[in-house]
Order: sequence, then structure tokens, then C-alpha cells
Amino acid sequence: MNIKKVDIIIPTYKPDEKFEQLIRHLLRQTFPVQKIIVVNTKTDTFPWDIVGFDSRIVVKEISKSEFDHGGTRRMAVGLSDADAVVFMTQDAVPRDNRLIENLIAPFADESVGCTYARQLPDETSDVIERYIREFNYPPRSCVKNLDSIKNMGIKAFFCSNVCAAYRRTCYEEAGGFVKRTIFNEDMIMAANMMKLGYQCFYAAEAKVVHSHNYTCIQQFKRNFDLAVSQAEHPEIFEGVPPEKEGIRLVKKTAAYLVRIKKPWLIIKLVVNSGFKYAGYLFGKKYKRLPLKLVIKCSSSPKYWAKVQV
Repeated sequence: MNIKKVDIIIPTYKPDEKFEQLIRHLLRQTFPVQKIIVVNTKTDTFPWDIVGFDSRIVVKEISKSEFDHGGTRRMAVGLSDADAVVFMTQDAVPRDNRLIENLIAPFADESVGCTYARQLPDETSDVIERYIREFNYPPRSCVKNLDSIKNMGIKAFFCSNVCAAYRRTCYEEAGGFVKRTIFNEDMIMAANMMKLGYQCFYAAEAKVVHSHNYTCIQQFKRNFDLAVSQAEHPEIFEGVPPEKEGIRLVKKTAAYLVRIKKPWLIIKLVVNSGFKYAGYLFGKKYKRLPLKLVIKCSSSPKYWAKVQV
């Protein structure tokens, strides 16, 4: 499959104990990792002892003002000469020692430009979060291309840098990650690859444990940023409505809660979904809002320092 060298790239900010678990798991993978490149946003809390775990671990530090979801990852790719680069977040822990092997395997098909892993809920996840993880990351793998938009809508472009791999040649042909984006650099890259004729592979056998129990305000802000990223890239997202997918998720989750005899949780589901949708609607119209309100609505206030709304 012409993928002989693989590097892992992990942006970090105040990493906790999960980060150490992640590093230890990566060092035990069946597919040997060439380098683990950590791009750390400077604080006083970085666990520098991890550098002593293995000579393959490299740490590059940046300032808070330098960080960007697209630009930072783009810069990190420039530190690698691997045939494929795997991006992970600091809180995504491999389920087993075959994560990289299973994530890279789909590249045997030359038409596959990127792959992403299945995300499993951790032990702290509530019932709703567990079902949403199952909905978004089912147990069966699939391959997606531009034709998938007819049936999947915006989900055809879905790819998650919580754990995703990119074939180097396809990545470069697609122009690399956008230099500046508030969110969604992974979906933008997947869409650009698809426009070139490549496919995105969801590798369900590649598994990481990763989930969050976000508050309503956190959900609002995340969806606000998500919608902003879509509004900033109409060349990709315009004409591909995501609303139907969200409604389908709410309906299926509600039916599941009834099925497991916990219908009272539907109230929580509706409230959470309302905050998500409100955040999304505000984000879509962010150009009509005053900058002070935009900053309050966003989970990335520093992004707006150089943006005129």
C-alpha cells in the first residue's frame, strides 16, 4: 500500500493523565510509529517527563496566539516526512495496540485519501452521550465520496481529527489544511480530497476511547464555532444542509430512551438539542452580530482577535 512511514501529530494544551496513557499506547502499536510530534501550546503544566519515554517523541512549543485549528496542524505536517500522518487529540486513548494498523489498512486502496477512527464512550459518559457516539460512530466501516452526499448529506464530509490519518500525497494535492479556521479543518480537508476524486474511509476497527459530557453552554459554543466554519467556507458547505441529520439524531435518540424505559431523559435531550441548534443558527449568521456578542458565543475567543465581523 506504499505506506511505510507513519508519524503521529498531537496538538496539546494543559494535557492531563489521559495524554500519558495515549503516549504509552502509541509506543506499543503493532504498526511501528516513526515519530510522535507533540505541538504544545505553552503553559507551566506540560509533563516533560514523557520525552524520556522514547527517542521518537518530539515536542514543539507554540504560544496561545499562534494556535489555529488548521494552521497549527498544517505547520506540524511540515515537521514530518512520513508517507501518512495521523492526527490525534490529547484525550483520545487507543482501545488496543492495533489502532494505527487498522487506521492505515484502508490505504491499500489507492483511492482512499483519508481515514478516521471509531470513537467509543468512556466510563463517565451518560446514556445520551453513549447513544450519540454509537450513532455517529457505528460498528460497521464505510467509504465515502462525493456521491455519498445524495444519501448522507453533510455527513459525507465528516472526518474527525480526534483520530484521523491522511495519505501524504493526497494531503499535499488537496493543498494541506487551511491556514486559518475556527473549527472543522478535518471536514474541509476530507471535502477537498473528495473533490479531487479521493475517498474518505471510516475505519470502525480502529478504535479510540473519547467522549465528553458537555454542558448546554459548551454545546452552544461548539455548535456556534462549527457553523462559523461552515459559513466561512461556502465553497464546501453551501447547498449541503446539515439540519436533517441533526433532527434524525434527536428522533432516534428519543426513541432509544423510550425503548430502554428512561423517557424522562428526553427532556434533557430536547434542552441540549435546543442549545446546539441555537448555537448553530447564531453561528450561521455571525456576520450580522456585533463582535462582542460573537466573542461571547464562541468557544475560541482568541480566534476573533484579527477578524472583522
